[in-house]
Formats: sequence, structure tokens, C-alpha cells
Amino acid sequence: MLDRRGLLAGSAALLAAGTARAQGLGQTTDLELTGRFVQGGHAIGRTRPRALIFVDGEALSAASAEGWFIVGFDRDAPGSVQIEARSSGRTASRTLDIATGAFPSTRVNGLPPSTVAPTDPALLARIQEEVAIKTEAFASRIDADGFKDGFVWPLETYRVTSRWGSQRVLNGTPARPHYGIDLAAPQGSAIRAPAPGRVTLARPGMHFEGGLVLIDHGQGLITAYLHQSRIEVRQGQDVLRGDLIGRVGMTGRATGPHLCWRGKWRDRNIDPSLLVKT
Repeated sequence: MLDRRGLLAGSAALLAAGTARAQGLGQTTDLELTGRFVQGGHAIGRTRPRALIFVDGEALSAASAEGWFIVGFDRDAPGSVQIEARSSGRTASRTLDIATGAFPSTRVNGLPPSTVAPTDPALLARIQEEVAIKTEAFASRIDADGFKDGFVWPLETYRVTSRWGSQRVLNGTPARPHYGIDLAAPQGSAIRAPAPGRVTLARPGMHFEGGLVLIDHGQGLITAYLHQSRIEVRQGQDVLRGDLIGRVGMTGRATGPHLCWRGKWRDRNIDPSLLVKT
């Protein structure tokens, strides 16, 4: 089990390694990169304003008016990724080495069967409706670069009880990887926005997630906050780092009070804790 000090130490090491790799490629003002170059990590870059950003030859994003952009590496990212910026006939590219992540297996028992393998037709219909709601919220693409000044932890005091990317076994049944980091904290603890953004979903009572808030930080980077006992923001609201967004709870699929913190860059699941201190 990781505590906050251990997690921060590991993140600092990844940051140093990632920055060293980028510098080793001969940075220019056309393309500067830093971040966590590991599966589940990310690269934050700066280039010419509004440059198109290509990842492995595919146009996926565009830099902000100040030239900032972000690229996420999912849990199964390949060992190298090419990032290219194109603007006004000028091209700059970097090839990054992506380190393999460590994803242990974890077991969770005592969950209600309806949250592991639901069979009731009415419940299945409800779950499908909620999938559509979440899909729409995750599709948000605001023109912003709220990630550029880094992230802070959404809780002041917590204990890490499940690492991001771990292979889950729920009630003895193998499940998909856990694309969140679980932060145990007392019921009702304040959850605060770790970086500026816009709330794209604020909804209580989701079947799996319970009280759920999504925040769009720009360019397809969205963070999610699950199992809340109380939601303190509304959809469409702009938030700043440190703003109260909700309260820790154990709603949805949960066995105790905690915050499940998730991150997504476009269709790629990323570890939001690696954004802290980048």
C-alpha cells in the first residue's frame, strides 16, 4: 500500500527521467516537452500557438493560443511515441521512450452483485443510459490549457488504497483494469479542483460511480471524481484550482468512504496522480 510520500517520490523520479529524455533529444523553441513518459503518464508541451499536434502520425489536438498542449499515454502505450507539431509550414518532432508501468492485481470483495454482474433488465437499461451521459461529458473539448501550471491533490489528507491501472478481481471475478487511483478519506472530506477547468458533468446517484463530477481542463484532458456523498458544483461551471467541488462518500460501487480519481485524454485512460507536480 502506498502513502502520499512514497507516491510523490516515485512521481518525482518519473518527472526527472522524462525531462532528461526530452532534453536529450535536443529541444528547440519549436517543441519543448516535459511530463511522465510512462504507461498511464503524459507529456506537456509548448510549441507555436495553434500548431496541429500529431501523435504517431495522427492529428489529435492543437496547441492553445499560448502554444501549450498535452498528450496522454494509455495503460498499454507502446515503447515509443512520436509527437509532432506542425504550423505554417514548420514541423518539429520528438520521439519519446515510454517506460513500462507496474500494474499489480488487487482483489475487492463484499460488493453488491448488482454492481459487479448486473442482470436485471431495468438496471441494464439504466446503465446504458448512464453510459451515454458519461460519453457525452467525456467528449467535451473546451479551448483551454488549464493543465499548464500543474495539478495538486484533490484531497488534503488521504491514504492510497488502490493504485491506478491495477488488474481488478471483484467478488472473485476478474474485471477490467482499474482506471482510477483510490484515495481513502473520512466521509464528508472536501474534494477540491486540482487545476482550472469546466465542469462537464455533476450528477449524483450514478449506478457504479455514485456522485460523479467531470472536469474538462482543455484539449480533451478530463478528470473524474467518483463516489461523492455531496456535489458542490453544477454542470457548465468554471472552477479554479482549490475550488470545492464535492465531498468524499461511498456511493455507487464502494465498500468504504474514498475518492476514486480518474483521468482521460481523449479516448486514452491516464493516471491523474502523475499530473501532480509536473
